[in-house]
Amino acid sequence: MPVSIMASSGVTSLYWEIFPPMPTCRVYCTPAYQDDHLFVIGGCSKMGVPLDTVEMLDVVSQTWAVLPSLPTARAGTAAVTLGKQVLVFGGMNSEQCPLASVEIYHTDEGKWEKKAPLCQPSMGISAIEKDIVYEGKIYALGGMGADTSPQALVRIYEPAKDNWQQLPSMPTPRYGASTFLHGNKLYVLGGRQGKLPVTAFEALDLEVNSWTRFPSIPSRRAFASCTMTENLFFSLGGLQQPGPHNFYSRPHFVNTVELFDSEQGVWSKPGRSTRMREKRADFVTGYLGGRVIAAGGLGNQSSPLASVEGFNLTKKKWEILPSMPTGRCSCSSLQSSNMLFVIGGIAQGPSSAVEALCVLEDV
Repeated sequence: MPVSIMASSGVTSLYWEIFPPMPTCRVYCTPAYQDDHLFVIGGCSKMGVPLDTVEMLDVVSQTWAVLPSLPTARAGTAAVTLGKQVLVFGGMNSEQCPLASVEIYHTDEGKWEKKAPLCQPSMGISAIEKDIVYEGKIYALGGMGADTSPQALVRIYEPAKDNWQQLPSMPTPRYGASTFLHGNKLYVLGGRQGKLPVTAFEALDLEVNSWTRFPSIPSRRAFASCTMTENLFFSLGGLQQPGPHNFYSRPHFVNTVELFDSEQGVWSKPGRSTRMREKRADFVTGYLGGRVIAAGGLGNQSSPLASVEGFNLTKKKWEILPSMPTGRCSCSSLQSSNMLFVIGGIAQGPSSAVEALCVLEDV
């Protein structure tokens, strides 16, 4: 029987499922999901060294399997599933250099195969976990190059041809951006350029391969989190840096909520009543059970947060949700239709915890 923590405070539609811990503690790992199997790829060890470890959780039987190692140890890589294959590209190697290598794992054969490399080494590439495949092509956006400069590259991989081609570059170079596929558009929000958070919000029309700029995220925050509902984009929390008007202030955690209505084409900054309950940065977010979720992260406490809250889109207010079983920051996350996985990250050190916030199905 899975171990569960039920929602309280009158909210009974979401609960935490606690899976057995990963065999390997890690941070900056990359998840992929396929047919009730969660793949956890690479990442950094307790010593800060990139890993070649690949482990797979059978969500139904609640058991882990250690898979053949990555040909190239890497952290912060991008990964997507393609039928019975898991494609891994980019990331950082043990010399802390970006990688161009591309490798594919055949789940039915239990073997890795090297594929055509990226046109340039890159880490922090933005990839969409589930819907990255559009008409049989994989889109990889941005990243950081060997010279540590942010990239504006947009690359397409065609599995049948095993080659990468370039599309028109993003208007704003960046790495670590949030990327969403909605209709025929690929939206890119935020990200980083070195130590500077990016506020640019842009979309690539996949039918005509052209970029559109939208109004920028109103406030610049490091380690903020972004998520999308049916027609709203949320930019949540983060670490507010001193700006030109408050130069002498210190960086501080915020509970800022800014949302963009794709139908109206404008950002709105909700009032005090709709800010998050907790000031937090470097946390997991998602959209589950009709709520925008904010889980864990760093706040004004001495240890990572375990608190979880959800913005109820119907009531237009934040609700307290069941706390994470293991408070963590810098987690990897992945969302399926009814589960938000929170994987690894940092508790007191790199964590092996794997937990999922789940929708309670009607019986």
